Amino acid sequence: MKPFEETLCGETKRMGTILLGDSAGAHFHLPKEWFTASELSLEVFKDVAMIVENEFDWPMTSAMTGYMNSTWSVLTGPTNSLYLRLRELNHCNHRDFQNTAVNGADSGNMNSTDQYGMSRDQSRDHPAMLIYSLIGNDVCNGHNDTINHMTTPEEMAKNFISTLKYLDTKLPNGSYVIVTGLADGRILYDTLKNRVHPIGEWHHNIKYPDVYNYLDCLEVSPCIGWLSSNESLRNYTSERAANLSRAVEQVAATYKANNFEVHFIEFDFQKVVDIWNAKGGETWQLIEPVDGFHPSQIAMSIASEVLWREINQKIPDVIKTWTNPSNARIRAIFGDQGGY
Repeated sequence: MKPFEETLCGETKRMGTILLGDSAGAHFHLPKEWFTASELSLEVFKDVAMIVENEFDWPMTSAMTGYMNSTWSVLTGPTNSLYLRLRELNHCNHRDFQNTAVNGADSGNMNSTDQYGMSRDQSRDHPAMLIYSLIGNDVCNGHNDTINHMTTPEEMAKNFISTLKYLDTKLPNGSYVIVTGLADGRILYDTLKNRVHPIGEWHHNIKYPDVYNYLDCLEVSPCIGWLSSNESLRNYTSERAANLSRAVEQVAATYKANNFEVHFIEFDFQKVVDIWNAKGGETWQLIEPVDGFHPSQIAMSIASEVLWREINQKIPDVIKTWTNPSNARIRAIFGDQGGY
């Protein structure tokens, strides 16, 4: 008698999920309750050890590798992810995901260190869909001379090509690399400039620009370019981000790998905004309330939907072949396969 893995999975196209990314991909989240005087209690700190140990990252509910809905009171919103969609197509993809996103990652340290955290055996593992998504840190920094510390388009292309060369030695044949462009971070200041920050809710006296300026003064701002009150600087930062997106798009269009296809997808956060607004939501709800910089849990869920649509438009005929006809039988025999 043949083993179940052979009879239920053997003839199907299995595809793992891998993320090479930054804090947005890792889903950086600081609990609002910790910074809001009216919400402070022992209850909101009950999971502080786990949260700090994970460096305030929540990959288990992220847009790329989320696999569970939040059970924590300090994180609310549904979970949808690329991994869950690939698992839905083929239950044999169960637990085949890696989120190696690093807080602060840019194309330079991705190329020099971060990419080596990804693990795949070309001879023994199944192909993977790898997402290369660095949406801001190549233009974001806390330096007063922020422009001088931004990545140039030439550096961006060089770093990306070097990473692709490395991936071609690790990813099994038949894999896909999806690279996203950078975000247009002007939406952050434009959306939050008149809103009260959580630390100012008690007296309604501290707004987001006050917090941005304070972090700038301390030289610990996550992104002076986009969080500055200087509109010209914000526009320049978005222009540089767009140029970096064009750099990786050009590489994606011309690079020929031995073991994977490369496809470029714009990081168009406005599509996330439009979907949420159509449901009656407000744009500020898509931004992390404490740092005023990262995508919220709601944004994560919608972003995964947008990404999946874009991927389907890139390789529609391929994805149609990834459905496992034995999914119902797998569910009947194994249930949730032991969960996570």
